[in-house]
Amino acid sequence: MKKINTKREPFSDTQLLMTITISIFICMYMSAIGFLGGGFLHVQQLFDMLNDNASLIIVSCGLTIVMIGGGIDISVGAVTSLVVMSCVLYLSNGGNIFVSILLALGIGLTFGVVHGFLISYLEIQPFIVTLAGMFFARGMTTILSVNPQKVSHEGFSALRDIKIEIPWLGYTAKNGNLVPARMELGVVIAFICVVAVFIVLKYVRLGRCFYAMGGNQQSALMLGINVKRTRFLSYVISGLLSGISGFVFMMHTGAGNATNAAGMEMNAIAASIIGGTLLTGGVGNVAGTFFGVMTLTTIKKIVVSSGLNDPWWQNITTGGMLCFFILLQSIVLTRRNIKKKAKI
Repeated sequence: MKKINTKREPFSDTQLLMTITISIFICMYMSAIGFLGGGFLHVQQLFDMLNDNASLIIVSCGLTIVMIGGGIDISVGAVTSLVVMSCVLYLSNGGNIFVSILLALGIGLTFGVVHGFLISYLEIQPFIVTLAGMFFARGMTTILSVNPQKVSHEGFSALRDIKIEIPWLGYTAKNGNLVPARMELGVVIAFICVVAVFIVLKYVRLGRCFYAMGGNQQSALMLGINVKRTRFLSYVISGLLSGISGFVFMMHTGAGNATNAAGMEMNAIAASIIGGTLLTGGVGNVAGTFFGVMTLTTIKKIVVSSGLNDPWWQNITTGGMLCFFILLQSIVLTRRNIKKKAKI
């Protein structure tokens, strides 16, 4: 009788790093509930974190794809800002909501196509190309308007006011009234983007090509993968998600400013790394990136709740956390590789 092998396959590097990130996020949030209490006791605190960071989650999804493929895109924050300002001005001048969505997607796709072409087919360094794209997008945003602009459009205001209420997750206020937990429409869009990217990376051939290209480009070529086209598509997807992020950002703030989404690209890179995506490529998971965003947001909330309201304390803690996760990733993967060589 044939013996059935019940031994479980070991975690891949991607699964291992993602598990570590999720575990740290849960421990950190539970510690905040235990030591700080306050807003952390209510589910609405978690929902507020999602509401405030829906656009960052979407951008980070695109950046994760690029980084898994061994690239980098530091223009995503500037593209998001340009999308916000363009859509705000268009809607304030009597534009159509559907057309404004197409405008957001068009701007994002344009940057993605240009970046992808220059990097993939002309073989210019990704950092240089996306740096130029960042400066161009920031400059165009300033040309559109130096002053803050608020959206004055009835249809958009109605769309922005849509909230998903979950009464049984709410809490009772001091006056005795039940306050339901509220989630913005942008969070739903962010979740759809996370699930879509997860499916592409996990089950679609293109996703496996991203991993192969980032792991070893020469091996990917030998496997018959069109590396140039795959890299091009990674930047196109990143640009498209930046366009979606810009519209979601506008839905959250209802206004545009030349400094919108300042530093978003750095936060997206930090969230991707914390989520287990390696800068060298070939390793990463969008689910880990989602929890990377939440972990980054949680530590900032903890810092503010501790009474350290000055912005530099948030930057210091973010930098310290990023260094910690990079060191942790290095230790875990080094030990794992040593064990693999020992078995051989």
